[in-house]
Amino acid sequence: MKYVSTRGRAPVLSFEEAMMTGLARDGGLYLPESIPVMTTAQIAALEGLPYEEVAFQVMWPFLGGAFTAEEFREILARSYAGFAHAAKAPLKQLAPGHFLLELFHGPTLAFKDFAMQLIGQMMQASLTKSGKRITIVGATSGDTGSAAMEAFRGLENVDVFILYPHGRVSDVQRRQMTTPSKANVHAVAIDGTFDDAQARVKDMFNDFAFRDEVGLAGVNSINWARVLAQVVYYFSAAVSLGAPGRKVSFTVPTGNFGDVFAGYIAKQMGLPIERLVVATNQNDILHRCLSTGAYIPDGVQPSISPSMDIQVSSNFERALYFAYGKDGAAVAGLMEELKAGGFTLSQGVKAALAGAFDSGRCSEAETSATITATLKNAAELLCPHTAVGVKVAEEQRVQGVPMITLATAHPAKFPDAVEAASGIRPGLPPHMADLFERPERVTRLSNDLSALEAHVREHRRK
Repeated sequence: MKYVSTRGRAPVLSFEEAMMTGLARDGGLYLPESIPVMTTAQIAALEGLPYEEVAFQVMWPFLGGAFTAEEFREILARSYAGFAHAAKAPLKQLAPGHFLLELFHGPTLAFKDFAMQLIGQMMQASLTKSGKRITIVGATSGDTGSAAMEAFRGLENVDVFILYPHGRVSDVQRRQMTTPSKANVHAVAIDGTFDDAQARVKDMFNDFAFRDEVGLAGVNSINWARVLAQVVYYFSAAVSLGAPGRKVSFTVPTGNFGDVFAGYIAKQMGLPIERLVVATNQNDILHRCLSTGAYIPDGVQPSISPSMDIQVSSNFERALYFAYGKDGAAVAGLMEELKAGGFTLSQGVKAALAGAFDSGRCSEAETSATITATLKNAAELLCPHTAVGVKVAEEQRVQGVPMITLATAHPAKFPDAVEAASGIRPGLPPHMADLFERPERVTRLSNDLSALEAHVREHRRK
């Protein structure tokens, strides 16, 4: 199994190399040369298996010998040992034909734990064998950062620097990043938006001298291993509802497109997904692009679902790569147009994306109203991001095909928005009960590449 860049001008790598590299040296994102397909019998055989074994069966064809089967099963066992629910990703029925896939039972209460815990264990296993050190720099709109810190804290051969937009994450999200005490994890609040933070991380990867000097690695969803880990829960959920003998649909609240793109990969692998619905908040560039073909950023508007406050969705590049028939030069051209202000898709490419994805939008008022209504009608308290998904799913679902909405975070991560809509202030679980009593440790920096690189150089362990 080999991995190629979406822009077609970077070295072809193995799985392990692609995982440790993150962003390709031509600025693109790595993808497998071909997608392994599971037979209907193989998919049916997943029914009733523990989540870890489903993960093994789904991910194993992509690994290309990076680990032995025994090593990988041990990695999976360690990765999911800290989840609070035995099913790891349980389904809960909201209404006839509409289900929630609860992805918030990991240690930091968000779906990012599924991939981050796993990539932490896989990287550690690789580094232990090679004896190398790496410096992880990541950008977060709220949840990736804390999940990365939890996964890598205390590891001897890894330093982690997480950039987040100052004042644009919830208090719980911020404290999850600023209160870890291990010396190898660092929170950096930058002046700007998530898009600014993500751009600076990409700039660091494209500064090859700096990249090589510090051993830069990435754990944002630019990293293929992150996306692959998220493919698993599409299989576990669909099989629970009758796949492969029955089609299912998914609605995914998304800003950076990684989670919904994992669903696209699951469908390419043979999972009978009827529809993949992209749910956006008021920062609706993905919905606008899928509807009109025009991808033109127009500024981020802060919302009560801050993890989706994004205008430059990195993983959309992977979807464009497939829509353009794996034409890396065409994708590279689009990304240059994006730097200049935006791009417009051809009718053929727009049609290809429309065949793969549906989309919808949810306003701030509708987000709050959905939290209120879901508590009343289903006795379920939603986080604002999940509420965006539920609202769009209700508009999009059709009779006879179960709809699964991804519940991406625990409501306690966004207590102010949830309380304003429901009158209930959700409490943190016991292991986080003292979160607001822990001392914070954070550095605030300007949105400046040289300042950020200097900070990493100074504070990483040699």
